[in-house]
Amino acid sequence: MGNYKDSKMETLADKGNGNYAYIDNITEARKTLVSEFGGTLFTVAKDVKLQIEFNPAHVQAYRLIGYENRILNKEDFNNDQKDAGDMGAGHTVTAFYEIIPVGIKDKFTVDPLKYQKPKALINYIASDEMMTVKFRYKEPNSSVSKLSQVTIADKPIDFNKASSDFRFAAAVAEFGMMLRNSDYKQNASYNQAITIAKAAKGEDAEGYRAELVKLAESAKLLSRSNGLAAND
Repeated sequence: MGNYKDSKMETLADKGNGNYAYIDNITEARKTLVSEFGGTLFTVAKDVKLQIEFNPAHVQAYRLIGYENRILNKEDFNNDQKDAGDMGAGHTVTAFYEIIPVGIKDKFTVDPLKYQKPKALINYIASDEMMTVKFRYKEPNSSVSKLSQVTIADKPIDFNKASSDFRFAAAVAEFGMMLRNSDYKQNASYNQAITIAKAAKGEDAEGYRAELVKLAESAKLLSRSNGLAAND
């Protein structure tokens, strides 16, 4: 990698409550210095934290896809002294969780816990709540955080009926698992990620989504030539 270290730049940006970008062409320069400049310049929320609690009556296991270096200890959520990420004007953050519903067996499921059978589970069996999302943040000029939360019902919809933003983000997550040859990729493939991304491009005024499709197609070709992918 020579002197181009994403990890080092990310650390410097985190410690300085800033942002970083790698600019290697005019398109990336326009994206960073024109289209997204306002979002990096004007902070609207600082030390932003999310905490997810799944209802064990509906979810027996889960995992966060990506963001491994962003995970906090559970006690840090209420600790205003613990530094977290900042959000700028117009910024959005998308985090995907893979869940295993109750009653579904797979190779990653562990044995039932002997001493931790939740008595409270009985109270939630009749509830359609799948999870509660807690959101904590500080206003730009404040040192005290605010808390808001929302409850999400267990009302799944067909993937093809989900929003284009959701479907495209899912394609990006699948692409990332293929690049890392994740142990959890299961039936993921470059072809599937590319197909989903193409169908969910939407207006794509800046061409960012089309660029992702090109990257995925290039990665697919490279994986074939290097024999890195079990399926594509």
